[in-house]
Amino acid sequence: MSYLDNIRTFIRVHDLGSMSAAARDQRISTAVASSRISRLESHLGVRLFQRTTRSLHPTEQGRLFYDGACRIIEAVEAAEAAICDVTQNPRGALFIAAPLGIGRRFVAPILPDFKADYPLIDVRLRLSDRRIDLPREGLDAAFFLGIPEDSTLKMHKIADCRRILCAAPEYVRRRGMPSCGADLISDGHDCLNLRFPGAQEVRWLLMTGDGPQRFAVSGPFETDDGDVLTNWALDGHGIVMKPVFEVARHLHSGALVVVAEETPPMPVQLVCLYAHRRYQDPKARLFIEYTGSRIAKELKSLTADL
Repeated sequence: MSYLDNIRTFIRVHDLGSMSAAARDQRISTAVASSRISRLESHLGVRLFQRTTRSLHPTEQGRLFYDGACRIIEAVEAAEAAICDVTQNPRGALFIAAPLGIGRRFVAPILPDFKADYPLIDVRLRLSDRRIDLPREGLDAAFFLGIPEDSTLKMHKIADCRRILCAAPEYVRRRGMPSCGADLISDGHDCLNLRFPGAQEVRWLLMTGDGPQRFAVSGPFETDDGDVLTNWALDGHGIVMKPVFEVARHLHSGALVVVAEETPPMPVQLVCLYAHRRYQDPKARLFIEYTGSRIAKELKSLTADL
């Protein structure tokens, strides 16, 4: 069993605070993860974790070893990258995350082409609309659609994405056509919201004549799946805020119409986030640039006439 594997498992147990979570992350059994930690402790002659039936915490020696362990793995990865010819022989596994809609529509369809061009690279794709913690979850990169905040992460910009408020014609006939954000509140419109456990009150950031303003909207339904929101809007259950590319075909067909056009939502960016050291890995840099350029072209094509 590789000493480096033992160290990698130790780092993930430390980061995730759980033997079973680290095992799932590394796609090994909990027994194997536990064995690796035991072997590492035996080699070092110290206890790295305090274990109880309900919790696991690093010891003082574990905390001291963690920083050095991270440097060891980073040095190995840098050395491997230095001898890897990015155009001829990139290899290894990449762990990538993406929102459900972006992942299904754009990232997943590209992966077979990427694999055909670079057969020695394996991509592990995770799809979720929840907020992703790259370092904690051991990811190389994550696609993000929104308004980027200050972060220790770096970002590769793919595209600016215009957003709209839209609803089914049947909803507009039944409830009326709001002309601006204030109408959403005063007329009690049903607004369909993307929301996660623990999220704050939903406020839509709209562009008004006085600049960007937040409107505290509400409605009968909330979900953490963006595609479900679109389906609810198509069925006439309310108004949804969407990037144009996500609903382009429904706008073309007339199944959805733009509402509150006087105060459109603030645009967002589609970016790929990564830790600085990850971009030094040729296969990660290759994947980010390869998928980013393909997605940017498709987005431009989808929204060219809208």
